[in-house]
Amino acid sequence: MILGKKLVVVLPAYNAAKTLEQTYNEIPFDVVDDVVLVDDASKDDTATLAQRIGIAHVIRHEKNKGYGGNQKTCYDKALSLGADIVVMLHPDYQYTPKLIAPMAGIIANEVYPCVLGSRILGGGARKGGMPLYKYISNRALTFVQNVLMGQKLSEYHTGYRAFSKDVLQTVNYHANSDDFVFDNEMLAQICFAGFQIAEVTCPTKYFPEASSINFQRSVKYGFGVLRVSLSFFLQKLGAGKFKLFDPKT
Repeated sequence: MILGKKLVVVLPAYNAAKTLEQTYNEIPFDVVDDVVLVDDASKDDTATLAQRIGIAHVIRHEKNKGYGGNQKTCYDKALSLGADIVVMLHPDYQYTPKLIAPMAGIIANEVYPCVLGSRILGGGARKGGMPLYKYISNRALTFVQNVLMGQKLSEYHTGYRAFSKDVLQTVNYHANSDDFVFDNEMLAQICFAGFQIAEVTCPTKYFPEASSINFQRSVKYGFGVLRVSLSFFLQKLGAGKFKLFDPKT
């Protein structure tokens, strides 16, 4: 609990056996009430390891549903457990679990309902080994997104996120893609619904075991991001209507 609010950490996992235990051991259990791991049909023993190290809620997809599909299961389960705050942390140890408490604290204190761990603030991305082409594309896409969506975020592409229950119960995340663009669709939904977003500086690590999409999928992701931002702009302008922004029913 943090200020009387239940905190659940969700781990969307795929072939994370090499880094899962290290990630799990750094979770601050003095404030975290539950951990949910969703194994997206990994080819290694991620699910077995998760159970062995004591993760109480382990869900395994029999077929790979994709990064977005994994998160849908994560958030559904967290809400079913009565979470007031949900932190999404990758189990590949790319992001430090040590920021869970401060990120959740911002929400628990009702300062902001959504918090992102930014690799760009403080220069953590390049220091942590982010490839130059990814850094440049991150900055370029973020600039365009801020213009189209009227925001001032340092980046939209981090995988470290914290949400209040209200956010997850409001945005229709099940309408989103099952692929990597899910993250951007969800942020667009959050902004469209009028929720404010905070950012905290987050160091990051790039190493062989850390999950990362290849160049071809990065290009596909980039075009998907632009589509989402343009959809947001057109609907705000009244020049279009997109299912992505329909209210949750």
